[in-house]
Amino acid sequence: MAKEMRSDLNSFSFFSLTKHNHLFIKFAISFFLLGLVFRLLTSDSIRFSSVVENPPATQTDSPLLDSLPFQQPVQSSNSNYFSDNQNQTIQTHDECDLFAGDWIPDPKGPVYTNRSCLIIEGHQNCMKNGRPDSGYLYWRWKPLGCDLAKFNPNKFLNLMRNKSWAFIGDSISRNHVQSLLCILSQVEEAIEVYHDKEYRSKRWNFPVHNFTLSVIWTPFLLKADIFEDQNGVSSSEIQLHLDKLDTIWTDQYSNYDYVVISGGKWFLKTAIYHENNTVTGCHYCPGKNLTDLGFDYAYRKAIGLILDFMVQSDHKAFIFLRTTTPDHFENGEWFSGGTCNRTVPFREGEIQMVDVDDIMRRIELEEFEKAAALGSEKGVILKLLDTTRLSLLRPDGHPGPYRQFHPFAENKNAKVQNDCLHWCLPGPIDSWNDLVMQMLSDGR
Repeated sequence: MAKEMRSDLNSFSFFSLTKHNHLFIKFAISFFLLGLVFRLLTSDSIRFSSVVENPPATQTDSPLLDSLPFQQPVQSSNSNYFSDNQNQTIQTHDECDLFAGDWIPDPKGPVYTNRSCLIIEGHQNCMKNGRPDSGYLYWRWKPLGCDLAKFNPNKFLNLMRNKSWAFIGDSISRNHVQSLLCILSQVEEAIEVYHDKEYRSKRWNFPVHNFTLSVIWTPFLLKADIFEDQNGVSSSEIQLHLDKLDTIWTDQYSNYDYVVISGGKWFLKTAIYHENNTVTGCHYCPGKNLTDLGFDYAYRKAIGLILDFMVQSDHKAFIFLRTTTPDHFENGEWFSGGTCNRTVPFREGEIQMVDVDDIMRRIELEEFEKAAALGSEKGVILKLLDTTRLSLLRPDGHPGPYRQFHPFAENKNAKVQNDCLHWCLPGPIDSWNDLVMQMLSDGR
């Protein structure tokens, strides 16, 4: 439209030089045309089309969403979703902020399905388990100031030929790896080559690209004696050593070219703290006659120790620190009847981060800044993968009661445990890999 406007003005200038006697008439015509252009630019139809984003780049051979009928996602509890967010969507920014933005409708849906990807664990296979709604699948993350392309599995595998990745952390890291495996399966199926006896740590190989992908389960990344069963029932307090890293990951750290590390919710559990082989305090240990130092004390010690080990290591890996993952339990916790029944995302400003997540993320950012400054001197690439805020806006993306297979088949009023921490696959967690791909592509 701007080109057309300039063309009209140039024509008017040339015409006036050759036809002086019609100057007034042509000026009037030009004024009329400019008014018409202005009216078109401000009309409702033009304004609506300007907020429709260009579709993200996808693979032409990506499978369609074959297991689900398309459901147009409900925009929000607020009927003025588009009009309220119009200005935010069309405004321009000097820089792209990948981690701030909003979730916008995406009719294309995910690039894989629970039918096309066979490695989804039962607890995250929400559609197979009978979740009745599918609207949560039709949103994409729209950062401020830019678009975020869908993950390109061909490009990623070619970049990672003869390379290795490790995701180090708790079950959210395993959830993240499953998402990546599902996306990569569009190009090449992974072969599982290792798992521990509890199937918590695993390793896969992509033979065509000689690419290795691992998940290492170490919920604290510190040395810890844990007395829990698979259902989270504890028989004794966790004994956590705040000055010792877990050798399960440090002993193999040098094997990996890329590492994604993360901590989080395990630090909220009751634990006895050890330093210099001495009990120094605890977190939430009534009746123990110990100083309650708080989870934040331990978390800062842990993140600082982990990042210092990586920065000081002779092995120069490419490191992502992923920030803490918020949960969305309402009306209780996981052990007390908490649920997550929402079916649409929150909009920016509709929900605030709870104190524990805010504290954890602040510690992560502060320790990251310290480590990044030192890492730059030592040639270590350290990147912040700040998924906390964008994940906070997705209360609709968790399994909820559908962590189990058809939980209401026999009794529609059955009381079942909800999972409002992990993520359905496919689901919002797929966007984390879109972010990783973007950060690799543009060197963020």
